[in-house]
Amino acid sequence: MTIDQRVKTEKNGPVTTVVIDRPDARNACAVDMVKALHTAFMDFEEDEAAKIAVLTGTQGAFCAGADLKEIQDGTAMGYCWAGTDEGVTRRHLKKPVIAGISGPALAAGLALAIWCDLRVADRDARFGVSCRRFGGPMPNGATVRLPRLIGQSHALDLMLTGRIVDGDEAFRMGLVNRLVEPGTARAEAEALAADLASMPDAAMLSDRGSVLRQWSLPEEDAIRFEVECGKAAFALDFQDGAERFVSGEGRHGNDLSR
Repeated sequence: MTIDQRVKTEKNGPVTTVVIDRPDARNACAVDMVKALHTAFMDFEEDEAAKIAVLTGTQGAFCAGADLKEIQDGTAMGYCWAGTDEGVTRRHLKKPVIAGISGPALAAGLALAIWCDLRVADRDARFGVSCRRFGGPMPNGATVRLPRLIGQSHALDLMLTGRIVDGDEAFRMGLVNRLVEPGTARAEAEALAADLASMPDAAMLSDRGSVLRQWSLPEEDAIRFEVECGKAAFALDFQDGAERFVSGEGRHGNDLSR
């Protein structure tokens, strides 16, 4: 299904892949594309058959950032990717999203990458706040999410200098979860998504919700919320899962390698 000629959605069972397709601009996103990404992920959110999403780009690029021509001519001035005006990075979804990153994930493209729950990246991918060199701010959730993800020191290093780091350094920082061979990030991200989609999802979603919510809560309240989140999983899946384990499934780490 095509939502916008530059933003496409592909479905494979419980996995939905959202593809940024503007290769002539290294998948830099114009404002209309950001709105199309918002629509694509809202559709994923509402699709009960869709369990996990993958966000990726075409022809060796994830997203090189915002369309600077729209900044230059004033089209995008004041538009906030994390704003209420269909900004895709405004909030986390109720279901996980995995980024499959090849090539550049720069400036607003970095913001898209860290909005995702997990990042699978080619070894030669590139990450950075490249807009720093041109006076651009990051009103897209990045100044909040990046330090929470990799720590304030690493985040300020990227934010203040605007330097570009490769996949190996991004992995060492904790910015990337899985480092893969060049050209394989999308396939590896989709394989990981399919693996997650195969698991009982009540516990996964409750634990994910607790991780995301805890930042705004005192520790005691966060733990109380964690316990409440887990109750449904006990009732829905865990007793059956425990029975399968007792019967021999998954013993000694079998089938738990991904």
